[in-house]
Amino acid sequence: MTALTEKSELTFAAIVDAALDLAAAQGLESLSLGQVAKRLGISKSGVFSRVGSREALQHAVLEEYDRRFVAAVFTPAMAYPRGLPRLNALVAHWIDRACHVELLTGCIYVAGAFEYDDVDSPLRPIVENHLRGWRAAMVRTVHQALEAGHLRPDTDPEQLVFEVYSLMIGLMHDARFLRDPKAHERVRAAYERLISTYRSFKYIE
Repeated sequence: MTALTEKSELTFAAIVDAALDLAAAQGLESLSLGQVAKRLGISKSGVFSRVGSREALQHAVLEEYDRRFVAAVFTPAMAYPRGLPRLNALVAHWIDRACHVELLTGCIYVAGAFEYDDVDSPLRPIVENHLRGWRAAMVRTVHQALEAGHLRPDTDPEQLVFEVYSLMIGLMHDARFLRDPKAHERVRAAYERLISTYRSFKYIE
């Protein structure tokens, strides 16, 4: 790798990192090449030469956000045994990330879902695919917990994941908008209460 190539790649990473912070705080539609250039102290043409259009920058931000989310939430949870331990780990890591990262900047998944819920944009299907992929991963984990006998046989995986996702939206609302300092404690307690209604009586942690 030449020094010029390495510098270009480092600059691209810095551009996407800055753009991700801006998008998380202000929304994907507010993102602009000029805004990112100003934040980094470089020219707008310098940003354009590395990422191309505004839409390409938005795509890069979504891909980088997804990569970070998977690395922080999904990947470490895979070290836990299949079933309820893994599901609990997924939710715990998700709450931790929300409390330590997204309460400061914002969650692109949640914000993007509301930003594009009734907007015809090429970014809408990308946000939707990421969200559906994450929900599908959680549904698979619930199915594994069912197969392991950790959850009641009548558990509806889609319903359980919907309820967990709703808790996380509630966390972001109360913590970011209402600025409730106990929001993270409340969501952990709510999840424990929720999962207790699904847990099999035969399962012993």
